[in-house]
Order: sequence, then structure tokens, then C-alpha cells
Amino acid sequence: MDSQAVSAVIDDAVDSGLEWLNTNGAAVFDAIRFALDRVYGGIAWLLQSPPFFVVVIAFALLGWRAVGPRFAAAAAIGLTGCAAIGLWPETMATLALIATATVLALAIAIPIGIVAGYNARLNALLRPVLDLFQTLPPYIYLLPAIALMGYGPATALCATVVVAIPPALRLTAHGIALTPVSFLELGQASGSSPLQLFFKIRLPFAMPSIMAGANQCLMVAFGMVVIAGIVGSGGLGATIYDAVRTLEIGKSIDAGLAIVILTMILDRLTEGAVRYRRRKTR
Repeated sequence: MDSQAVSAVIDDAVDSGLEWLNTNGAAVFDAIRFALDRVYGGIAWLLQSPPFFVVVIAFALLGWRAVGPRFAAAAAIGLTGCAAIGLWPETMATLALIATATVLALAIAIPIGIVAGYNARLNALLRPVLDLFQTLPPYIYLLPAIALMGYGPATALCATVVVAIPPALRLTAHGIALTPVSFLELGQASGSSPLQLFFKIRLPFAMPSIMAGANQCLMVAFGMVVIAGIVGSGGLGATIYDAVRTLEIGKSIDAGLAIVILTMILDRLTEGAVRYRRRKTR
């Protein structure tokens, strides 16, 4: 059997599998799409409804608390710049997409990561799977999502969640597995139950690693913003995609700057949260 025949067999199997899923699971995928669209739409509405300066002030106060006054001022100036170039609705739509995808990815990754941190065999089994998911080109995840749910924010969310899960899962498992044995033995000697050992010893020690995983999850999700614009996600990704198609270089640069500003703000906020957790565990 030559290589073309092998490729044809694999392609036919994948196409048949997607067709079967689309035929037999249409109701399930429609429900998933409806739920994701509603969640994303609700968060986008919350961010876009207030005047832009209300959101700017909220981020400035959060930045002051998490990082410091200089960062708070820089974040306020950056977000005001996004509004000044006329991309405030798109910036908030992107923030809604990233926030929704990150929360969903963490809701899946953290529980599985905790179990993997306890179970070395499961961790070893998951490692090559996570390697595969992290090395495949991100746009590949869009194709089955389009086939099953069509175009729109729900498709972009599904692809972004899949891409964002691996780093959070890895770092959660790493943090749980590396809890100092001496502290666990001390907890057992004092009569702590397995649940108490988890909440009072393992989880506090693993929290900086979990927060670092959340930061990486967020950054990976941002990497999907422009790619997700291809499937009608809206926001800055769609703006860049439209600008590329129509060769509007200035518009694409404006949207790119808005993405950079938003990425830097969220990155520094999550890094500040990680540092805060590390100080508390010392």
C-alpha cells in the first residue's frame, strides 16, 4: 500500500467520523453552540454596555491592587488609546472571548490536572497527548469545529479552549505532584484526613503553579484571537482578518496594537496574582 492510499484511508475515516457525529449528534452540538453563544454574548454585553471610562477605571483600580500605580496608569492610558482609535467594541468583544475561553479551559484543565498530580501513571499517559495538542498548528482545531457547529463565536471558543487546556493542565499537575513530602507527613501525623491534606497543604503549595498555568492559558488563548477571526468570532481578530483581505494596513496595525495592549494588561495582572500567591505561601 503506497503513501497516497494510506492517506486516503485516513482522510476517509476522518471525514466519515465527522459526518457521523454531525448526523447523530446534531442536537448536542446545537445545544453546545447555543450555550456558548449565550455565555459569550452575556459577557460581551457586560463589557460593552458601560461607558468606556468605567471599564478603564475598573482595570486601573485592579492594576493598582495587583501590580502598582505605574501599571495602573499605563493600563488606563492603553485602554483609552483603544477607545480613541475607534476599536473599543472590538476590544471588549475580544476580552469577552478570551475571558470565556480561559474560564472554560481552566474548568476542564484544573480538575484533570489535580487528578494527574495524584496519579503518576495518568500523568505519564497525558503527557504525550498534551505534547500532541500543543505541537499541532492551532488552525487545525478550527476545521472540525466548523464542520460540527458552523461559523461564529462558539466555534472560535471551542478551538481556543482546546488550545488553552494543555499548559494549565501541565502546571496544575506539576504543582500538585511537587508538594513537599515532609509537609504531607506532618499533616498525616497530626491526624489530617486526605481532604484536609489537599485543601490545607497540597492546594496552597500548588496554587502558584496553578496561577502560572492560568497565565499561560490566557496567553495561548490570545494566540488564537487572529486565527479565530477566520470563523466569524468578531472582535479584533475579525478586524485584522478583514483588514488583511482588503489590504487596509493602517486598520490592521490599529487592531494589532489593541491586541498587544490587552495582552500586556492581562499578562501583568495574572503575573501580579501569581506573585501575590507566592508571598502568601511563604
